[in-house]
Amino acid sequence: MKLPSEAELLRVFIGESDKWEGRPLYEVIVREARERGMAGATVLRGMMGFGAHSRLHTTKILRLSEDLPIVVEIVDKSERIEAFLPRLDEIIEEGLVTVERAKVIFYRHNQPEEASSE
Repeated sequence: MKLPSEAELLRVFIGESDKWEGRPLYEVIVREARERGMAGATVLRGMMGFGAHSRLHTTKILRLSEDLPIVVEIVDKSERIEAFLPRLDEIIEEGLVTVERAKVIFYRHNQPEEASSE
């Protein structure tokens, strides 16, 4: 897949314990992005954070450690990001979604070598 040099970065801030139909929400987001043919997604697990409720989530406090901050990042064409936003609005009950411009320097992957015809 070739990405244009000007793309968008979608960030989804949710909690590790957030679910959609019994499945981890971050997993649902990544799988749906993949099904839509998006360029890629990365899930980052935070060590510490707080959100709208100002409740501190950290690895240092055992009772809160099961709901650490999660950030899902997706870089793709503006059209694909925009088309994904209504679905995120449906499945995210609590969280934050941001979109910003991203300059793609390169997006590489190894191509399998073509079989030689000997």
